[in-house]
Amino acid sequence: MLTGPPSKMTSIRQLEVRRLGVVPYAEGLELQARLVERRRAGEIPDQLLLLEHPAVITLGVKTKHDRSHVLASPEALEARGVQLFETGRGGDVTYHGPGQLVGYPILDLRPDRCDVHRYVRDLEEALIRAVASFGVTAARVDGLTGVWVGNDKLAAIGVRIARWITSHGSALNVATDLANFGLIVPCGLVNRGVTSMDELVGAAVPMSAVENAVTTAFGQVFDRAISDLVNI
Repeated sequence: MLTGPPSKMTSIRQLEVRRLGVVPYAEGLELQARLVERRRAGEIPDQLLLLEHPAVITLGVKTKHDRSHVLASPEALEARGVQLFETGRGGDVTYHGPGQLVGYPILDLRPDRCDVHRYVRDLEEALIRAVASFGVTAARVDGLTGVWVGNDKLAAIGVRIARWITSHGSALNVATDLANFGLIVPCGLVNRGVTSMDELVGAAVPMSAVENAVTTAFGQVFDRAISDLVNI
């Protein structure tokens, strides 16, 4: 009897989701660095960190040593309790603060996803799917990164990829104080605004529900099996 070639069994890779609450920005950088090295060594599976930061302005590699897109003076930032950090991620200047869901995926893109452009588009797709579950219709804008509703940015994306291990990631405005974006030129873009899920939905959206939606969409887009490690 003739038989075909044996079927290949494919296993879905694991993704550990860590819901960390509010984490100071410097601590978030240190945690990412440790987990990147552990992921590279094969000690842990892929990770997705979900958290919020206290108020902070971060500068990407495009704005290294350049403060022109920070509109507030150092004294004004100090008075409002807003920190300023240079980072190793791509992109321009952005703001993080309470009410904003920050996602830091630490993924090994090898062997089949070694494409920076695809990775950024996949991050956008996961967020577009997540907010759709709340009735928010978001989209991409040609030539720009992030997730948009009309002329307004709902989520910013800035990533770092070193030897195909990812870090940094996305910032989704859920209940963010949008007035703080007036301290900067967000992502270096003029004539564009920012928005939040609360503003678009017209009611308070629970952060835990958004975390759940992002986790589900991320698993779908990146074909990962989710293990939820709450507050670890």
